[in-house]
Amino acid sequence: MDSLSGLSVFVQVAEMRSFTAAGRVLGVSSSAVGKSIARTEERLGVRLFHRSTRSITLTSEGALFLERSRRILAEVEAAEQELTAASATPRGKLRISLPQVRGLLLPVLSDFMRSYPDIELEVDFSDRMVDVIEEGFDAVIRTGKPEDSRLMARHLGHYRLVLVGTPAYFAQYGTPQQPPDLAGHACLRHKFCATGKLEPWPLRALPGAVEPVLRAPLITTTIESLNHVVLEGLGVACLPDFMVNEAVQQGRLQRVLDDYLEHRGSFWMLWPSSRHASAKLRVFIDHMCAGLFPAGPVL
Repeated sequence: MDSLSGLSVFVQVAEMRSFTAAGRVLGVSSSAVGKSIARTEERLGVRLFHRSTRSITLTSEGALFLERSRRILAEVEAAEQELTAASATPRGKLRISLPQVRGLLLPVLSDFMRSYPDIELEVDFSDRMVDVIEEGFDAVIRTGKPEDSRLMARHLGHYRLVLVGTPAYFAQYGTPQQPPDLAGHACLRHKFCATGKLEPWPLRALPGAVEPVLRAPLITTTIESLNHVVLEGLGVACLPDFMVNEAVQQGRLQRVLDDYLEHRGSFWMLWPSSRHASAKLRVFIDHMCAGLFPAGPVL
């Protein structure tokens, strides 16, 4: 069992490249982590890490040992899960990070809490690109194609960006028929918090047409604030279809320039590949997958 404990410490250090960060996840001091690594290296007779004052990196032997250690730990956890699955109730804490689209996520999250009262959720609402492993998240939901090889991924569903305004706004200022018409409108814009850059509107360029200069009386870092302002009749906004579909169906918002928009985004569930999915994580993944886009996206 001491060997298995040493493997767990080694994998955490290898993934986080830090004794201190690994210690935080494991609930022990960085000194205890260092001593565990030293004992493992002495037992194996090889050096697993190159150490410097600024960073630690795997040796070639350490890289080989990491892959085998991950498989061993995954098999041990899988065996434990199989033995207890029949009688176990999903319970314990889940630390998750979700994008700031509360209107989409909170109803499904609330239903999950009612279905699994023994699971404690710690939720970070953020649009920044979190490091799932180094920050100790059990799972995150993000848009865009996942590219981190350390993570498992499951596709949740598609969405589109659409341009909307209130019927009263368009009655007063005119309904844009082509992208250049937007130059005469109040364009409510979203800015990425991490980069400070405006999110581009996915408009298909017309042959020979000049790209319109969009007047922006409001620039904000949250799309939920855009949704509120556009419903107040203060301009045109580019928002995800799942956020505005109900208002469009009720006639409170009107979609424009659909034929000129080229966009299709995806939501993904991500979690560390080095961990066997626990019962609490499995039910969370399954619940969110089934609840977020039960009937598929509106295209």
